[in-house]
Amino acid sequence: MQPRFVHNGVLHEEHHSSNDEIVRDIIIGFADGLTVPFALTAGLSSLGSNKLVIIGGLAELFSGAISMGLGGYLASVTEGDHYDAEEKREYEEVETLPGAEKEEIYKIMRVYGLEDEVIKPMVDAFELNKEMWVKFMMRFELELKKPDPSRAWISAGSLSVSYFLGGLIPMIPYFAMHDITHALFVSIGITVVMLLVFGFVKNMYTVGTKKSGAWGAIQTLIVGVLAAATSYGIVRALDSRNPVMTQGKLTASDMN
Repeated sequence: MQPRFVHNGVLHEEHHSSNDEIVRDIIIGFADGLTVPFALTAGLSSLGSNKLVIIGGLAELFSGAISMGLGGYLASVTEGDHYDAEEKREYEEVETLPGAEKEEIYKIMRVYGLEDEVIKPMVDAFELNKEMWVKFMMRFELELKKPDPSRAWISAGSLSVSYFLGGLIPMIPYFAMHDITHALFVSIGITVVMLLVFGFVKNMYTVGTKKSGAWGAIQTLIVGVLAAATSYGIVRALDSRNPVMTQGKLTASDMN
């Protein structure tokens, strides 16, 4: 539920997103999925084998999705462990060094322009409630927010699924078309459109202006194009140094 306030007889309702972390994971996963597999399949297409592009692309797609999910899970678990360790340390300091911790409260609140006589009642209240005292120190001194216990699995799922869906889009032409050159150009066209749309929507959601949306579209497109061009160039260069592999056959002398 969004906070509601009445000011001068007018109802004011604040709109804030409560799913920022999920949206962030989806953005990261989809952006990586849209660029990395696209760059790989574009690079592999220079070898001229449609089957190689599909197999290599699917292998990267599945391994990348698993890797993204695992990375998100481990990062969330580590974040939770870090919070618990810091919280335990804060409890110990409140018990053993209350004077120093009280002074920390004064330092924190003075930043907001509050005088000591205004801060003192807060300090006295925290002294009677150690749990709230520690929560305050965690939030304002260490700037840490208690992670949701289910965050690890949600993060893993969001990153993995969004990566897989993003990476599947550039590969669709290779499944539907036999001519690898035509498939490459169709893939490029689809991916360019998706990069522009994704970049625009991403910035519109996070910033909220059309100008930022347009800039986000340009940024995302530049990153995707550079990644694909680099991958294509590297594979093409390696292929030119080893033409035997491109022909898909090795002679007996090549194997010795």
